[in-house]
Amino acid sequence: MATLDDKLLGEKKQYYYSSSEDEGQESDDEQASSEPSQDQAAVKEPVFIPNDELGSRSTTKTGPKGVIADWRRYKQLENEKREQQEVERKALHKKLALTCRSNLDEDKSKKEEEEAELGIVLDEEFLRKYREDRLREMRTAAKHSPTFGKVLDLEGDEYVDAIDNENEHVTVMVHIYLDNIVACNAVNGCFQCLAKEYPKVKFCTVKADKVQVSKSFSTSALPALLVYRGGNVLGNFVRVSDELGEDFYSNDLEAFLQQ
Repeated sequence: MATLDDKLLGEKKQYYYSSSEDEGQESDDEQASSEPSQDQAAVKEPVFIPNDELGSRSTTKTGPKGVIADWRRYKQLENEKREQQEVERKALHKKLALTCRSNLDEDKSKKEEEEAELGIVLDEEFLRKYREDRLREMRTAAKHSPTFGKVLDLEGDEYVDAIDNENEHVTVMVHIYLDNIVACNAVNGCFQCLAKEYPKVKFCTVKADKVQVSKSFSTSALPALLVYRGGNVLGNFVRVSDELGEDFYSNDLEAFLQQ
């Protein structure tokens, strides 16, 4: 059975510390303070973060610095938007300019084509009218021009008058020949047939020795054909036998002259 002293000592036992216990506790505290705890070891050294990375982080700042940062960011976005709008405006302007230019070129090309077509139509109309007027004049002249229907054998002094004094619309065809050349006789025979077929054409024959041509012309150029109208030479054909041969017909000579 506990006495009063035991109860008193037992109650105060929790307040009693021995010197040995204090020394042991102090040594434990020193050892614990000398060894870093796990929490302290987990703490890292401070790391430098650049301003660019700080600005890119989604942190909300308050106060004057936050207001200034927001204002700068707003101006940056506004400038970027203005630059983008300027790029889009230039692209649109270029597109419109190309469209307008292409439309103008197309209108110009279309106008040129229409003018060219109109010019062709006018040219065709002019040519058609010219042909009609020319045919009308020829028909009128033919009505008033003399009719021959035969071959005229000219003398030397009649040669020039038969050409110069004739109607300006009359075609005069002259054959210079010699009797001893076979091809010349063939041409004279063709003239007889053609004079009847073309009565409005004046067919004439004249001997080479009556018109005072050179001897070389008489020997190398006959048979020779000369065509006149209005006093002007339309054509001259020498040594036609080279093309037609020595003997030929009126249709052969006609085809040769039409060429």
